[in-house]
Amino acid sequence: MSDKKYVIVLDKNLPVGLQVNTAAVLATSIGQVGEDVLGPDVEDASGRTHQGITQLPIPILASDAEGIADLYEKASSVEDLYLVDFTSTAQKSRHYDHYMQQMAVRETDELEFVGIGLLGEDSCVKKLTGSLPLLR
Repeated sequence: MSDKKYVIVLDKNLPVGLQVNTAAVLATSIGQVGEDVLGPDVEDASGRTHQGITQLPIPILASDAEGIADLYEKASSVEDLYLVDFTSTAQKSRHYDHYMQQMAVRETDELEFVGIGLLGEDSCVKKLTGSLPLLR
């Protein structure tokens, strides 16, 4: 798994609570589908089992909505790259059915991207995100 890279890019202009929520949503999505992202369960010295956590570091990078939209466009045409996005439409939806209905009437260029998650070959992900700073 060492040749894989996993990053999350968040809108630096979001309030902290929304940034944390967006990161959690994106991490959950990637953790579900990313082969070998999660490590095996581990046992402590007391014999208790702890569920496996990510084996990959997850840098949280900063951009703005426009930069994330640009990254989405670039990343969406890359083969063998898992891409998950989170939009203000999703953020404002209380139920998944509402989210699906709202997305069905919006063109991609109408969406406001608030976060994006990428999982792929290290060199590919670095090429796409290497110039972005860490979220602070």
